[in-house]
Amino acid sequence: MSILKIKDVVIGEGVPKIIVPIIGKTKEDIIQEANIVKELAPDVVEWRVDMYEDVENLTAITFLIEKLRKIFVDELLLFTFRSHKEGGNKEISDAYYVELNQTAIRTKNIDLIDVELFNEEQNVKTLVDAAKENGVFIIMSNHDFLKTPSKEEIISRLCKMQEYGAHIPKIAVMPRGVEDVITLLDATNTMKTKYADRPLITMSMAAPGVISRFTGELFGSAFTFGAGKEASAPGQISVKELRTLLHLFHKSMQ
Repeated sequence: MSILKIKDVVIGEGVPKIIVPIIGKTKEDIIQEANIVKELAPDVVEWRVDMYEDVENLTAITFLIEKLRKIFVDELLLFTFRSHKEGGNKEISDAYYVELNQTAIRTKNIDLIDVELFNEEQNVKTLVDAAKENGVFIIMSNHDFLKTPSKEEIISRLCKMQEYGAHIPKIAVMPRGVEDVITLLDATNTMKTKYADRPLITMSMAAPGVISRFTGELFGSAFTFGAGKEASAPGQISVKELRTLLHLFHKSMQ
């Protein structure tokens, strides 16, 4: 698994990098939350734009991206519209999903863009091409809030993301028991050792999956998500607690 460097952030070696989401509903909420998140010193800040009440206003989107870029000068900025079918807050058309993400990419004020795997193939390719043309890195993602697919299916989806040209493949799954968490961790390790030629992100959600959020250095997940003002997914823990666990785990591996 190769290493990726974006700005000064080295991804794919050592302690997993921490991503903190911003999930405010209004412009004022988002800016206030951004200043709180700034104090947490994350490696990556994710704007969950599907939570924003004015998400269908591209001028407002562009304005807020510029505001966030001024707050997060050194941190990496990730733009994410999480679709309703994958656990997001709002349903939009496929055409607007593409237009929204293209608008964010073309500002050149973001470092990373989330592109969901399960979209029309042409839409995925359009966004991948736009991102690469504008120097934006691609996290390609899939979220299953109902179950944990088989090990083979998890690996297949991650490999498909690589084929599409994602810089960082990502999958998040819901466990129904401890055995599902083991499946996710086993799939991650196999992906890392046999198939991955770039960093990846995997996680098992909710309480049983918490272990997957701080053992990435061992199993192969290069990023982990920590809660800022609020959690954006089941099982996220606070950044302070997460950072402590990550460093304790790192120390134990030396």
